[in-house]
Amino acid sequence: MKKIIVSMAVLAMISCKGDNETSSEAERGQDTTLANEAVAMLEKPKSVVLTVEEANKLAQLPLDCLNVEYPNKLNQTLAGADEIGEPRELHPAFYGCFDWHSSVHGHWTLVSLLKQFPDLKKADEIRKKLKASLSEENIRAEVRYFSNEQESSFERTYGWAWVLKLAQELETWEDPLGAELSKNLQPLTNLMVEKFKGFLPKLNYPIRVGEHTNTAFALVLARDYAIAMNREELKMLIDKRSRDYYLNDDHCPVEWEPSGFDFLSPCFSEIDIMRRVLAKNAFRLWMEDFMPQLKNKDFSLEVAEVTDRTDGKLVHLDGLNFSRAWVLYGLANQYPDQYGHLRSLADKHVAHSFPNLVGDTYEGGHWLGSFALYAIQESNGEN
Repeated sequence: MKKIIVSMAVLAMISCKGDNETSSEAERGQDTTLANEAVAMLEKPKSVVLTVEEANKLAQLPLDCLNVEYPNKLNQTLAGADEIGEPRELHPAFYGCFDWHSSVHGHWTLVSLLKQFPDLKKADEIRKKLKASLSEENIRAEVRYFSNEQESSFERTYGWAWVLKLAQELETWEDPLGAELSKNLQPLTNLMVEKFKGFLPKLNYPIRVGEHTNTAFALVLARDYAIAMNREELKMLIDKRSRDYYLNDDHCPVEWEPSGFDFLSPCFSEIDIMRRVLAKNAFRLWMEDFMPQLKNKDFSLEVAEVTDRTDGKLVHLDGLNFSRAWVLYGLANQYPDQYGHLRSLADKHVAHSFPNLVGDTYEGGHWLGSFALYAIQESNGEN
């Protein structure tokens, strides 16, 4: 089966740049050449393996922003003036990369790459940064933050889910550092599990948006964690609530998408959780009602276009291209006879947004690398 075909040389030019950084004319010319090569390689019937050299470039994205404290979006709810603090003070583990959740999945990116490539060029630096930020003391401080009454819903449910994704990556890393950091993270991991278990029974209606609060996306990451870590109670709850939320849905209006700030597809996010929850025949029947057009060999969906890459909301649409792609890859991998043709549409979405990452501004650079890596992994059935 044809794998994702992406010129990973593009990653050589991706960096987490500040607002005032600009590229020279020569650099911009090189960026354009690499971007064109990436698109051209997507036309070739062969796959490109993520090599250690290419992984080095991808790892640089979070390396360049994990310790960048400003600009910062705290999303803090204040009970009083005494709770105002510097990001590093409030969130000693996850203060960089503009916001808390981006820092969490930046850590996931580094762990994931280091697991695949122990000999990364900056492996020692990565290990030191992971050890410093995910210390036992720092994680205790993160847990204490959630104990503030007005912060009980902080990062619900997007950030909660990414903590579980990071925990899964650490707990399955056969390395002494992985065991150490997994143990350090465990209090926060356990807290996120309890938060899901406490919140989902109270959530009568799913949140069907294309941004952080999307229920289906969080359920996907949380369920994958529950499966990998044998958290049966969490898995059973997610399966039940997913059926409650989505089983009777039909004719999802994908033609209404995207909304202007989407980085997730409400329709595709539902598909991603239901293909996990439902048995094979049940899922096929559900899809006949939900999005029957996906079976058509000529099904098409235009890529999302970003008009201003310095606008932190508008640049979300590149994330939408990656997240659409990982859903389509997942479908094609699990049901190749019925949905294998969707791989080329996923390739198209990835091909569009990889070149956009070249020389990206901080608005996209601080988080989009994680989405790109997730899409690459899903293309090969690794998630």
